[in-house]
Amino acid sequence: MKTASIVPAEVDFSDPAAPASTAFGDVYHARAGAWAQAQQVFMAGNGLPQRWQGRERFTVLETGFGLGNNFLATWDAWRQDPARSQRLHFISLELHPLRPSDLARAHAATGPLGAELLAQWPPLTPGLHRLSFDEGRVELLLGLGDARALLRELVLQADAFYLDGFAPACNPQLWDAYLFKSLARLAAPGATAATWSVARPVRDGLAGNGFAVSKAPGFGGKGEMTRAVFAPHHRAPQSPGREALTRDAREGIVLGAGLAGAACALALAEQGLAVTVIDALPQAAGASSGNPAGLFHGTLNPDDGPHARFNRAAALATQALLKRLGLPCVQQGLLRLELARDLAQMQRDARGLPAAYVQALAAPEASALAGIPLAQAAWHYPGGGALAPRTYVAAMLGASGAALRLNTPVAALRQSGAAWQLLSAEGTVLAETGLLVLAGGHAQRALLAAIDPALAAELVTQRGQISRVAPAPARLGTALAGDGYAIDAGLAGFWCGATTQDGDLDPQLRAADHAENLARLARLLGQPAPTTAAEGRVGWRLLTADRLPLIGGLADPAHRPAQRAEQVRFHARLPGLVLCTALGSRGISWAALAGQVAAARALGTPCPIEADLLDAVDPVRYVARAERTLAQYPHETRANS
Repeated sequence: MKTASIVPAEVDFSDPAAPASTAFGDVYHARAGAWAQAQQVFMAGNGLPQRWQGRERFTVLETGFGLGNNFLATWDAWRQDPARSQRLHFISLELHPLRPSDLARAHAATGPLGAELLAQWPPLTPGLHRLSFDEGRVELLLGLGDARALLRELVLQADAFYLDGFAPACNPQLWDAYLFKSLARLAAPGATAATWSVARPVRDGLAGNGFAVSKAPGFGGKGEMTRAVFAPHHRAPQSPGREALTRDAREGIVLGAGLAGAACALALAEQGLAVTVIDALPQAAGASSGNPAGLFHGTLNPDDGPHARFNRAAALATQALLKRLGLPCVQQGLLRLELARDLAQMQRDARGLPAAYVQALAAPEASALAGIPLAQAAWHYPGGGALAPRTYVAAMLGASGAALRLNTPVAALRQSGAAWQLLSAEGTVLAETGLLVLAGGHAQRALLAAIDPALAAELVTQRGQISRVAPAPARLGTALAGDGYAIDAGLAGFWCGATTQDGDLDPQLRAADHAENLARLARLLGQPAPTTAAEGRVGWRLLTADRLPLIGGLADPAHRPAQRAEQVRFHARLPGLVLCTALGSRGISWAALAGQVAAARALGTPCPIEADLLDAVDPVRYVARAERTLAQYPHETRANS
């Protein structure tokens, strides 16, 4: 998906009863009241609250977030309804979101719900942002950017549509034929839609895409409004690769008690599942997630490709989760030294990303933050930093309420009807589940190889050694990265590293690796560093060739697509099995988002990343790439096979 810088809204608050957009020349809501409009036009127009009552979950898609009043009013009504759905998913798109100061002004009198929204308001970066309320039972998926592009990238089925853009005459792009076609693609069976507009193109657009349209009494001086019900004569089936991997799951097993496993347990628990986490080791975070400290931060590149966008979404998801968990950092903020570009090029490459996410700093500014002299410019990620992975894992597992089964090695997996059995080395069934998440990193490579040997062969196990030096050679104001990294752990000194050796399974600390880490530390600090390490630790990363994780289902070999096999979404999946692995060296940065994506793929809930990013991390991408190569070079491929 092509991205563009987000331009915040310019709001005219001169008339408190009807705030207006200066860009579109229209008011955000009727003078009769924002919440009253939300209740009569959008909620009642979609049969709410009655339609969500007694349901497991209910999903609303709104085409214009505006000031956020429709979301807040819907959330409030959901809270007040004793027969409400177990969970409420609210997806809203906005080209020009509010600055935090304007959001605070708009909701100065809204009360605690408005304050909670403001507290979670994300940096204004393009793409999807997941905000979680009421212990995960209410989810706001806020899409920032052009609605037409975002609608194409949403992976969800909506039960109700709030069509609430500025008037068609002021903002025709939000009411065109493409939009209504997108609504039909995203509509669940029996979905409804409502809007205050009765313009002929609006009603015709709905009717032409499978909605039965009617009029109802209007609100705030308008004589009529539009209501619609999705009732198409024919609907194309959902792509098999987009279907939920399990049906009506009430419980699940996560195999692996490290960063990925803990994040999956939390994400599934927030969706109402009872979760059991199984691990072979005697303690959680006992393998690669057991390092004393590690970095988390986003990245950027000039073309804002999939790696930069996934890293940005993941970093922001991590920041949000750490805030919810109340988890302190070892160090807050991160500086990544720029080794190739000058400051002017860095500023161009930042593409208008907000300072709350990343800043290009000249060497003097970076030095002031670092607390030591730096010779080059640096990227400052104020929301990044350093964290103790084991503490993070414990916090996620605690919040999930998951049952822990440690000291439980799993030697094999066996599919048994609609369930998966976990077997001991003796063939004893240790557990059985309708939903199994493989989240154990390199230790589970053999289990994966038994199910999908081709995928397992694509993976690399990489050894890494970190080092601690004490006393600290300096005091750092932020974590520091570039050629290696340095984390100031206070009295414990510095943690630095890390080495990378593919296919190396040696568990012993090596003096040569300590020397490499200390040499990098000296270059990073621009000053001599200690020549000996106080201690170190060895761990292993699981990597893919394209350096993106594996999140999603595995291809079902019994149902190979007859056509369009070069696209991952057309591959059917093995039911009840989800991968969340190959987080490489970015476990802290990626875990929160990876767990949320894994849960969404398992249960069919709204996906927190765009469809093209979902394809980029899908485990079936290697099969699809092979199919594309075969289609492009059929003779050469067969000759080499």
